[in-house]
Amino acid sequence: MRNQLATIILVLFIASISLAGKKKEPDPVFADVTARGRALYEYDQASWHASDALQATNPPKGSIGRYIAHKSDAGWTVAFGHLSDQRDKFLMGYEATQGATLQQFTVKKFDPPQEDASFYLVAGRAIDTCLHDFQGEKRPYNVAVLPASSDQVYVYVLPAQTKTGIYPLGGDVRYLIASDGGTIVEKRLLHKAILEIPPSSIPKGSTPAGGVHTHVLSDVPEDTDVFHVLTREPSQPEFIGTRNKKMYEISTDGSIRERKM
Repeated sequence: MRNQLATIILVLFIASISLAGKKKEPDPVFADVTARGRALYEYDQASWHASDALQATNPPKGSIGRYIAHKSDAGWTVAFGHLSDQRDKFLMGYEATQGATLQQFTVKKFDPPQEDASFYLVAGRAIDTCLHDFQGEKRPYNVAVLPASSDQVYVYVLPAQTKTGIYPLGGDVRYLIASDGGTIVEKRLLHKAILEIPPSSIPKGSTPAGGVHTHVLSDVPEDTDVFHVLTREPSQPEFIGTRNKKMYEISTDGSIRERKM
């Protein structure tokens, strides 16, 4: 009996050493957060440069409407238009197609407007649905729409940059919208307060190791945390403390890892 007990204790001891020596597997949630954050960054870049390309063609005032970006295997396309009166079509007046990079777009005008009854229609309806629900501050906001599973879409409402060198973080919401574009399946408040840290707050001659903030709503980094890191210039990581007393680092490529406290 003693020999059996000693054997069991030895096996458990060896197993504990083996487990302690193993590296912690990456949390699969982090990969999804990084992927959505990178997609948000690309959406923002595509919308920005496509809008610049469209403005360069001197479109008539009031003819642009809403912009919606969508990525395919060929790259990003940004549609400019509005929903029909019956809300059964998205009427596209202009289309900007990505070239070799996210900074290059070619604009095409449609006269009469081209009708879409697929992604742009759902996205247009979804944006209206979310903006009707969203309660924000009196300031500009940007909206982004990303595909989700089961023909649903994610809609992000996040504060727009209004001053050069200041990158707002917080006060943002992610909605999951049903495939009809009109039903809110889930509403996730990502951050509460809006943080806007001016470059003047950093001592001259110093190089910050990164930004830092805490989460009071969740225990993991959010999609817009990744977006913030990828957008901010000069590029630097962000360190995030959470309610469960953990610390995470978002690297400048958008990847996430847990840091030991």
